[in-house]
Amino acid sequence: MKKFQYDITVHPVESFKKVAFFCTQEGECSLEELPSDQVGILENLLNKRGEEGWELIDMAFGKDGLLAIWKNEIKP
Repeated sequence: MKKFQYDITVHPVESFKKVAFFCTQEGECSLEELPSDQVGILENLLNKRGEEGWELIDMAFGKDGLLAIWKNEIKP
């Protein structure tokens, strides 16, 4: 049976100064109309963790930044 470890990382809005995400009054946030050159900031984060063997499980954007949940298989 496979075993996994999980990691939750928080990335403050300051680390995404060039990434524009929009929040509704209800607090729901999403990336919208994001210029392609700004996608690189998020891609770098995803690729760095992916190279370390982590798989992105979920990501949530909020007014203070983003929260990412990662999964990594534990090798016997």
